[in-house]
Amino acid sequence: MTPLLEVRGLSKRFGSVRALDGVDFDAAQGELTGLIGPNGAGKSTAFGCIAGAMRPSGGSIRFASQEIAGLAYHRVARLGVGRTYQIVQTFADMTVLESVTTGALLRHPRVADARAHAEELLAFTGLAAKRDRLGRMLTIADKKRLEVARALATEPKLLLLDEVMAGLTPAECRDAVALLRRILERGVTVVMVEHVMEVLMPIAHHVVVIAAGKTIFSGAPAEAVRDPGVVAAYLGPPLEAAS
Repeated sequence: MTPLLEVRGLSKRFGSVRALDGVDFDAAQGELTGLIGPNGAGKSTAFGCIAGAMRPSGGSIRFASQEIAGLAYHRVARLGVGRTYQIVQTFADMTVLESVTTGALLRHPRVADARAHAEELLAFTGLAAKRDRLGRMLTIADKKRLEVARALATEPKLLLLDEVMAGLTPAECRDAVALLRRILERGVTVVMVEHVMEVLMPIAHHVVVIAAGKTIFSGAPAEAVRDPGVVAAYLGPPLEAAS
């Protein structure tokens, strides 16, 4: 089966700095792919290129068998790619309902239809009771949940999640994992940048590790934690070996 997302030789330069230098990975339809690596490895830059926020310097990005590298953000969203951000981006002076309705307008140009779709997603994501709160009044956990709801409102086939667990308590992480499982049950494909390995590894179908702008591993989560290159570049040696 052809993967929903195919990234080949993806590169991105900022002047003389190579943020990405030949990244390769696939994301299979209906599965969760974890994208991990050290800080500064290029993970969020890869998301920016896939989503259309950045123009790649080279390489190919195929989504549903269509080349999307270099397409504008709104065109990529229209094709079915949604995303969240490492630093939460909420509409501070919009209510929760208004914010999600804004996302729904991509597929539902009539405001009443968009609002109805947004209401359904607020129930799905557990935000219905907070529908009238302003975005700036939410906790960090609810802001992250709101970002997910707004992205889902665009009815994506592929959802790019950038560190949705960062800053959450263990209980909030468990709630987020439960929401992720429900999203996957809807048939949405997820690519997820995450540093909380104990959360990511049990739910990921596939793991891709990036270091210094290059893919150094692609495979099963259980294999990633045993791979010498991954351990050296990201996970670090066991405590007893390091002491």
